[in-house]
Amino acid sequence: MSDLTKLTLAEARDGLKAKSFSAVELTRAHIEAIEAARGINAFTTETPDKALAMAAKSDERLANGRAGPLEGIPLAVKDLFCTDGVKTTASSNILGSFVPPYESTVTANLWADGAVLLGKVSCDEFAMGGSNETSAFGPVVNPWRRKGADGSADPTPLVPGGSSGGSAAAVAAHLAIGAAGTDTGGSIRQPAAFTGIVGIKPTYGRCSRWGIVAYASSLDQAGPFARTVEDAAILLKSFASVDGKDTTSVDTPVPDYAAAVGKSVKGLTIGVPKEYRVDGLSPEIAALWDQGIEWLKAAGANVREISLPHTPYALPAYYIIATAEASSNLARYDGVRYGLRVPGEDIVDTYERTRAAGFGPEVRRRIMLGTYVLSAGYYDAYYVRAQKVRTLIARDFEAAFNDGIDAVLVPATPSPAFGIGEKSGGDPVEMYLQDVFTVTVNLAGLPGMVVPGGTSSTGLPLGLQLIGRPFGEEALFTLGHVIEAAAGRLTPEPWWRD
Repeated sequence: MSDLTKLTLAEARDGLKAKSFSAVELTRAHIEAIEAARGINAFTTETPDKALAMAAKSDERLANGRAGPLEGIPLAVKDLFCTDGVKTTASSNILGSFVPPYESTVTANLWADGAVLLGKVSCDEFAMGGSNETSAFGPVVNPWRRKGADGSADPTPLVPGGSSGGSAAAVAAHLAIGAAGTDTGGSIRQPAAFTGIVGIKPTYGRCSRWGIVAYASSLDQAGPFARTVEDAAILLKSFASVDGKDTTSVDTPVPDYAAAVGKSVKGLTIGVPKEYRVDGLSPEIAALWDQGIEWLKAAGANVREISLPHTPYALPAYYIIATAEASSNLARYDGVRYGLRVPGEDIVDTYERTRAAGFGPEVRRRIMLGTYVLSAGYYDAYYVRAQKVRTLIARDFEAAFNDGIDAVLVPATPSPAFGIGEKSGGDPVEMYLQDVFTVTVNLAGLPGMVVPGGTSSTGLPLGLQLIGRPFGEEALFTLGHVIEAAAGRLTPEPWWRD
């Protein structure tokens, strides 16, 4: 693997401008890294020829002084973003051969700014999962490995988190400089924590959802993965835009997020909610949380305990709302208009055969749950009540911010990454509990960012999560940089090259 793959986005951008290397050379180094890392199974579709062609055009623009802010930067894109002429599957058999004739707004922004597409990366099927094990193309393997009691590497393959596990694994393994993901209940932040990188879920409406395969429309939001806080800030500037094709897109100026990195945190007040100290929280995670508090205090921030009283009801409310919206959004996959078609004796039989063959068990489970909570006799008891809880959770955060809190610091996950098959083979609720610290952010429409904070006793990454005010991403980048500077960057040993 070339040393070019070890560069941060900011370093690569500066190197390209200084002509230390070309965009083609940078892209080819990442293509070679991808080829050497097929054991991670991060990519569903590799696009080396397209990438090199895009890089060649970037070199022309760099030579002519017309470089965009991401000129020549090789990125991976979660296989939920529609990409014109490039297969988009949502990691599902039902879209296994779908090639969109249009581009999502977020990826169009990236290409307009000069980024290079390395390929599409795997996710849980239709983003439904917390481990990247529900993908129709097989599980993605975390680039990190546990250490045994004697310090030797445990070869047990670990999950990278989900649903954006392919995006996180590609960035952590230095297969891409950055990646695009989506977050419905933690699908950027949990994989970032499990793989030791930075991931940010922006405020709902900050990035357009147009052209992204929908899971739960009122919760989905696009966001970037990167290896540093500064890189994530640079990427989010390109991700974010108002879009007339998305009515939930908010028309508000997009700041220079990178300018917030390195600013003083003196005068900022950080809230620490007592409700997040839940039963079953790993002692290592609890200790890391306390360490994060001390790092922010040492940098000059004020820290205060707060209460978010409706937090215990967030997880059930989330799974009612998310599955209800999923059952509606996935009704379009019927074998008639696009995607898989399994002919039947009549139209109803065709629907049934197509959906049975096209959807995996977890997607079928969530469709059935969503249909149930929306059905006559249960709509008021479940869906309406969940929406009321959602409002109360948003009000909890609003009250905290109105009381002078600038951001909230909480854990990202209740534990480090776990082994493939360890939680997916039994009670699905055990997997759903992995989202206990992340779903409140989506229910309230707030920005949330995960930054690596250290490693566990078994050598696995642990993440800290910052939650901000609506459209308060700049404060998260400022605070996240403090944690990053104190904790240092994490890099896995490249076992996949052996």
